[in-house]
This record gives sequence, structure tokens and C-alpha cells, in this order.
Amino acid sequence: MSYYVTTTIPYVNARPHLGFALELVQADVLARHRRARGGAVRFLSGTDENSLKNVLAAEAEGVAVQDLVDRNAAAFAALATPLALSFDDFIRTSRDPRHREGVAQLWQRCAEAGDFYRKAYTGLYCVGCEAFYGEAELVDGRCPDHGTEPQTVSEENWFFRLSRYQDRLRELVTSGELRIEPVSRRNEVLALIDSGLRDFSVSRSRARARGWGIPVPGDEDQVVYVWWDALGNYVTSLGLGDDAPTEDFARWWAGDGERVHLVGKGVLRFHAVYWPAMLLSAGLPLPTRVLVHDYLTVSGRKISKSSGDVVDPAALVARYGTDAVRWWLLREVPRVGDADFTEERLVARADADLADGFGNLVHRVVTMVHRYRDGVVPQPTVETTATAELRAVCARASGRVDAALDAFDYRAAAAAVWTLVEEANRCIDRTRPWELAKSERGGARSAALDAALAALVAACRALGEELSPFLPAAADRVVRRCTPVNGVLPESTPLFAKLGG
Repeated sequence: MSYYVTTTIPYVNARPHLGFALELVQADVLARHRRARGGAVRFLSGTDENSLKNVLAAEAEGVAVQDLVDRNAAAFAALATPLALSFDDFIRTSRDPRHREGVAQLWQRCAEAGDFYRKAYTGLYCVGCEAFYGEAELVDGRCPDHGTEPQTVSEENWFFRLSRYQDRLRELVTSGELRIEPVSRRNEVLALIDSGLRDFSVSRSRARARGWGIPVPGDEDQVVYVWWDALGNYVTSLGLGDDAPTEDFARWWAGDGERVHLVGKGVLRFHAVYWPAMLLSAGLPLPTRVLVHDYLTVSGRKISKSSGDVVDPAALVARYGTDAVRWWLLREVPRVGDADFTEERLVARADADLADGFGNLVHRVVTMVHRYRDGVVPQPTVETTATAELRAVCARASGRVDAALDAFDYRAAAAAVWTLVEEANRCIDRTRPWELAKSERGGARSAALDAALAALVAACRALGEELSPFLPAAADRVVRRCTPVNGVLPESTPLFAKLGG
């Protein structure tokens, strides 16, 4: 079964921050995990370039809009290297011809369904969210996400008949056909639907958009609303705009596989309400799952480009390394609730788990094999209670990781990998290989020592295999350190440097 996993596409009004790196790494883990289990995977990311936010940022800098989005989009795409991302496609909405054609096709499908009409209106608009708010949705008259006062906007635009799909959307969510995780976010979507869905504006005047964006088909005075435009990337990247469905579209969207969106909680309504309604109107399949993460914060404030609370992920990796950054994002961020970031917490977690945990275990085990068996992994002839229990934990690890990731719980998945370290260290404490080695001084080879060393090497290899989706480079080092070359394990050196001194 195919597995199509996507991130949201961020605005490029500024350079990337760590909050979006969280989503990238989470999606990458899902993609790598499914590939490791033998699945057919497509991983999509990209950049949202047709927004008013980008226009205003370019005006503030005194540069051309296209120059600004090209520069910042390149910074987002370049995160693939420092964050060890494995995406298969990266779509840029202002440059990619697939996107413009696909948005026009999506618009035409919804128009043919009779779901557009023109309407003059006045509303409260947050440029940061690129969204209208009702007064009841504001907090003390301000955007709940950005803390800014929305602008009052009056104009005539195209509207989409969202209200037409209220009952069907509720049915899809309650039945689990559209699965939203975690359940608290599912309940949030149901509450939104039950409050009554209002038709929403799906275009902007060309004048207010400063001429930037994709023109509405048949109405050159309007541009497509940036959220309508951006949401379409999940199918435009697969070739929706072509005269006939492409092989990619047929395989990854129209087929029987999974279609999984990773999104932040701030854009839940767009992905779990607006987007499915658009697809229903267009007669296209829906996503199967929407996985929602909360925010990263600094001193309790959301990390965002607009707030100025920005942590540069590329600079963080340059300082501490890919493994430390990825591991903190996966081990520390809870399934539900925001996570407060500090460099001190990142360093503490890396030193405790990577250097003193994974690294120390593998170094100890390989060193003992060299010291007691000249680097040759022995073939066990007996099984002890300790080694049997270690092998049982190793056998269960894959299933525990699978279950945690299926539940969108990265912390639990990382903890499942960590159990291999805990059980291997427990096996060392129980078998005490150094004492078994002393018993061989009389000349008799210790079968118990062979059993312990063989089980420990197997556990380290299992650790490397299960760690692979989380820390691909580190996992490769672990596996290579535990794989004989010409019958002998490579000499052991520390796998991770201590970051805290």
C-alpha cells in the first residue's frame, strides 16, 4: 500500500525557524520508517510563495517579491542537508508550473460543481494568518495566534459554499474515514463543524494582492486566495493540472494508499475542514489522516517569524550537530502540548542519551568483544536468563515503534528505541562479562560469556536498525560498528562527542 506524507508549506516572508523544522523532522521519520518496513513512500514538502505576507516583507526590504521568495525558499529547501531530510519532492508555488496549472484545474472543478459565487463583504483580516476572523474568535480584539489587531477589509470576492458540506464533513470525521490525531484536535474540528460552517472568501482583489498570486480563472481582477492556492499543492505536485491524471496522481492520491498531512495546530481548520470540503466539491479523494502537532516555544512564546522569537535550525545544527537537534525534537516534544526549547535542554538530552546512552553502550560492547574474543562475535551455544530477556526486548521493539508512530507519538517511539539501551545495560550488569572472562584463565572457554557478547552485539545492531528513521547517520554508524569486516568488528571509538564539556 502506498504512503503519501506531506508537511504544510510555510510562508517565505523570512528564513526558516525551529518550529517548522519540528514538522519536517516528524514527517521525515514517518517516511523513513515506512520505507524501512518495505512500504512505497512519497514525502512532499515545499514553500508557500503567493501570500500577501511575502509581498509586504519584500516591500519592507525594498526588493522585488520574486527575489525575496527565491532567496527564502532556497533556505527552506536547503534544510534537507542539516536536518537529514529525505523528501522526494519539493514544490515552490510561485515557480513550479505544475502548481499554477493544478490550481486552475481545482478551481474549475469546484466551479463546475456550482460552489462559487461573488459577494461584497466587510471582514476582519489577519495578514499574519492570511485569514478572516469573526469578532468572537478574537482575544481582546486581537488575533489569537499573532496577538495583532486585524485589519478591516471591504471588497467583493468569490466565495466557496463551505456550508454545503457541513453534514458530510461531520460524517467523515466521526466515522474515522478522515482520521484526525490526537483526539483533542478531532474534537476541536467537530466543535467547529457543529458551530455552523460559513462560506468563506476564496479570492482577493488583484489590487490588494499587489498583483501577486495566481489569477482566478476567467476573472483577471481577482487572484486566488493564498490558502486555496497553498492547500492545492498536495495534489498539484502530483500532476492534477494535466489533461489526464498522471501516474503519480493515480498512485499517490487516487489509489488505495494512505494520504497523510502533518500540520500545526494553528492551521487545523484549513486542513481538516476547508481542504476536505474543496476536495469533495472537486470530486477528488480526501486525505486519510491529519496529524496535528502543537508548538515549540521559547520562554513560553510560540516560535514564529512574525513574533521575532526565532531559532535558526541550520545554525543550531552547525553548533550541535544533526543528531542532537533531531533527537531533541523527537524525544522531548510531547504528543499533546507545547514544548519549550532551550539550548541547555538540547545539550543535556544529547549528552545523556547520545553520548552516555547509545554511544557508551556500543563502545562498551565492541570493546569487550575485542578484549575477550579478539573482535570476533562468538556463536552462542547456551542462552541465559539475561540474554533471553534481552533478545525478547529486541524482538518487541519493532512493534512498539510501529504502534507509537501509528499513534503519532514520537516521544513514545523514541522511548521504545531507548528500551534497547536500558535492557542491554541491564544485561551487562547481570552477566558481568569481565568476571566471566576471569573464569577462563584456567583455559576453559565460557559459554555464558559467548552468549552475553553475542546477545549484546545483536542488541546493538537492533538498536541501529530501529534508530534509523530517527537518526539516520548515527544509526548507520552504530550498524557499521557492529558489523564484522573480514570476520572482525571494527575497532571502537566514541560515536558521539559530549556537547556539554
